[in-house]
Formats: sequence, structure tokens, C-alpha cells
Amino acid sequence: MTVPYIPSHADFVVEFKPGDFASFLRAGRHFGQGDTLAVLNKATRSDKAYSTVQCGKESKDNIELNSDLVYVNHSCEPNVVFDLSSADRANWHVRALKDIDAGSPLTFFYPSTEWEMEQPFECQCGTKSCLGRIQGAKFLTRDEVVERGWVSPWIEELISEREEESACT
Repeated sequence: MTVPYIPSHADFVVEFKPGDFASFLRAGRHFGQGDTLAVLNKATRSDKAYSTVQCGKESKDNIELNSDLVYVNHSCEPNVVFDLSSADRANWHVRALKDIDAGSPLTFFYPSTEWEMEQPFECQCGTKSCLGRIQGAKFLTRDEVVERGWVSPWIEELISEREEESACT
């Protein structure tokens, strides 16, 4: 018996496609730059998996999205960020990096939250600034991460630590 799909957010539409990782999330309405698309109050701590987002400096610091947000795919030119920077989890949210028209796919730059990904992949975003293999911020320069519009504080910290280590050698 197939369990019927029940949307978790009224402002999003999941576009179900056959194949692994082919489904994606569309905006159900217009969002302006800086708008909060969703609060991550249903996210729970979880072991690292493809459906989690890193929420701290340690690779074990992850949240399970537990919602339609799991269908927000990667892009090297993202239109949303997962802002988990507040010490107060009640303030964790998904925010628009730029204006998003109704019907547009929602995308975020995985290395903005992920230091070293459990499942690296060949990017298929097709943007002018596509980086190719996506493995996490550990494998990118500071500029390659920062120019995407937003970086989690722990990724900034880890990049700084890496730069300090290489300056000492």
C-alpha cells in the first residue's frame, strides 16, 4: 500500500520525477530577497545522511529536514540559504537570497553548510559558475564559497582554520 503524499508547507510544490535525486521543490508563490520561506522548527538532530543539513562545526552536527525541504536541490548559483547561524534553534530558517518567482525551483549551495559531504556528486546545475564535483567547502577556496552569497559561520571558521594551518607550513 502506497502512503499518500501530504505536503508539509503550503508555499512549496514538490515536483516528483522518476530516478534518484531527480525530484525537486518549487516555490508555490513569489518570495522577495531576504524573505523567510520556512522556519526549521520540525528539524531534528540526526546522523549524517543525504537528507540532512550540517548545523555546526563537527561533521556529526546535522539536522534531518523532515519535510518537503528535503527536495531543495543544490545549485552553484542558489536562490535560498539554510540559515542555521542563530544560537536559538527557534530562529533557524530558510531565506531567499534573491527574488524567487512562483514556480521556480528552490536551490541552495550545499558547501554553504557542508564541510565534507558523505555523498559527493557531479553537479548538474548547468550554471555559468558551476563547480563540477561537489564535495563540501573543505575542497573549495574561500572565494568559491563566499561568492555564492552566504556561508554558515562554522564553514567560515573551518576555512579560516585551514588557511591558518597552510600559512604555518
